[in-house]
Amino acid sequence: MRKDEPLLELETDKVTVEIPSPATGKLTEILKQPTEEVEPGQILARVRIAEATAAGTAEPKRTAAAAAAQPAATSESSEILSPAVKRLINEHALSAHELKGSGRNGRITVQDVERHLEQKPAAAAGAPAPGDADATAKMRRPPGIAGLAADGRRVPHGAVRKRVAEHMTRSLAQAPHVTTLFEADLTRVQAHRARHAPEYERQGIRLTLTAYFVAACAKALLAHPSVNATFHEDALELHPDANIGVGTALGDEGLIVPVIHQAQHLSLAQLAARLGQLVGAARTGRLAPQDVRGGTFTISNHGVGGSLLAAPIVINQPQVAILGVGKVERRVCVIDAPDGEAIGVRTMCYLTLTIDHRAIDAFQANGFLEHVVKTLESWSES
Repeated sequence: MRKDEPLLELETDKVTVEIPSPATGKLTEILKQPTEEVEPGQILARVRIAEATAAGTAEPKRTAAAAAAQPAATSESSEILSPAVKRLINEHALSAHELKGSGRNGRITVQDVERHLEQKPAAAAGAPAPGDADATAKMRRPPGIAGLAADGRRVPHGAVRKRVAEHMTRSLAQAPHVTTLFEADLTRVQAHRARHAPEYERQGIRLTLTAYFVAACAKALLAHPSVNATFHEDALELHPDANIGVGTALGDEGLIVPVIHQAQHLSLAQLAARLGQLVGAARTGRLAPQDVRGGTFTISNHGVGGSLLAAPIVINQPQVAILGVGKVERRVCVIDAPDGEAIGVRTMCYLTLTIDHRAIDAFQANGFLEHVVKTLESWSES
C-alpha cells in the first residue's frame, strides 16, 4: 500500500470520507469493524511502513478480527470498495471479482459497475435458474417497505437513515412549523427553458426547473434577510450569502442536502451546472464534506415524484425556512387579456414555505414567497 492511497472509508450522516494511508507499507490491522461508531482522535488501523519491513523488523501477528477485515483477493486496492459501489454490487447480485477496476491502482468505481451492467445481457440480469421455484416466487413478491423486506425480515437502518430520523424529530420538537401556500405560473420559465436547453446541453449542462427555483430564491433571500437566517435564543443571525441546499433523494437510504454556496453570485448556467454536479455526486456517494456544509436555506422539490402539495415540510435546522415545490402541470386558468379576462392553459405549480414561527411571522413568509413567484412569472422568455 502506497502513501495517500485510500486505506478505508468513514461514512457520516452526510458524506463518505476516504482516509488515506499515512505512509507506504503494508496494512497489518484494522481496529474498527463495519457499522462500528468512530470517535474523533481514535486510531482506525495500523500500517507497517516499508522501511521497517525492509530492515527485517518482525511483522506482528495479525488478530483474527484484523485478518477478517483484510481483502482476500490478490489485488488489495481493487477490493477496497466505496459504499456506493458496494450498494450497486449487492443490488445486482454481482461479485467484485467479476469487475475490472479503472480507478487508481485498479480500484473499482461506480462507473465500472454501471459499465458492466450495460454490457451484461438483459435476460441474464437477475433471472432465476431453471426450476428454481423459490427464486421465481421471490421475484413475484411485492417490494418491501423501508426497514422491512418482502419476506418479513428486518433490515437495519443505515447511518444516513438514522441521522435523518434524528434530525427530523429534533427539528419538529424544537420549532413550531407553519406553512404558507402560493401558486406560481411557470409558463414564461418553461418557454425560456425550451429555447435555451439545447444550447446548455451542448455545453454539457442539464437545464432543470430546479435551477430556476434556486435563482429565484437567491434573489428573494437577499430582499428578505430574515428568511436567510439562523434562530438563536437571544438573537436572529442574518447570513450575508444565499447558500441554498437542494434536497436529494437517495432511494430507500434517505436523503441528503448538497449546498450551492453564494448562489446570489451565480448565473442561471452556473447554477444549473453546479446543481448537476452536486446531485450526481450525491447519488454516487462522491460528495465532499464542504458540499453539505454552510446551508442557509433549503429547497425540497417533492413534485418530481408527482406530489402536488406537501405540508409541512420539516425545516432543515438550524435554518428557519424551507421551500416546497409541487408537481408542475398544465391547468386551465383565468388569465388577463387585452379586452378583459379569458380562459387559458398555463403551466402551474404550488409553492409552499414552511417557517420556524419563532423566527418568522406570516408577514415575512408571504413577502418572501410573493417575491419568488413574481420572479418566476416575470422571467424573460428571450
